[in-house]
Amino acid sequence: MVCGGFSCSKNCLCALNLLYTLVSLLLIGIAAWGIGFGLISSFRVVGVAVAVGIFLFLIALVGLIGAIKHHQVLLFFYMIILLLVFVIQFSVSCACLTLNKEQQSKLLEVGWNNTNNAKQDIERNLNCCGYLNVSEETTCPAECFKQQTCLSCAPILKEYSGMVLRFVGGIGLFFSFTEILGVWLTYRYRNQKDPRANPSAFL
Repeated sequence: MVCGGFSCSKNCLCALNLLYTLVSLLLIGIAAWGIGFGLISSFRVVGVAVAVGIFLFLIALVGLIGAIKHHQVLLFFYMIILLLVFVIQFSVSCACLTLNKEQQSKLLEVGWNNTNNAKQDIERNLNCCGYLNVSEETTCPAECFKQQTCLSCAPILKEYSGMVLRFVGGIGLFFSFTEILGVWLTYRYRNQKDPRANPSAFL
């Protein structure tokens, strides 16, 4: 059977959802690994990563069950949810790729001022203290703080922020296109007839 038939659509949809399942498990695993090895102490960051992983896993599960059983209702809800995720993810990815240096700096400063545990993780891992001034910190988990040789974290964060945003934006764009592919596959698959339901119609 040519690719474009019922079996091909079903197999492509199953493969796509297996990919989403692996990505969701990877997200949850990375969050657990980060907190297990002490790289991340912010439960908010871990909670967001785990929540996204579980959400993606549930979407993939709905899509997988719907594809295997050719379940019209599950496939419809899967298609709608995937379309909404595509719109949000595509918008966020484009925003990450279009932020200029000034906007990145403001975003970093707002994030720095509104978190505590993540700030300590950054100071410990990047070996720096304070955002703009080292003197603003009374305590700092960085090793350099004991020797009073610390630099502020702002220059280091600004150096990596552009690269991280481009990476996140690129990954987001890639997966957003797989999501629109999933929407198209689901739409086509829902409207295809299962040959096993009435074999004589395909003779």
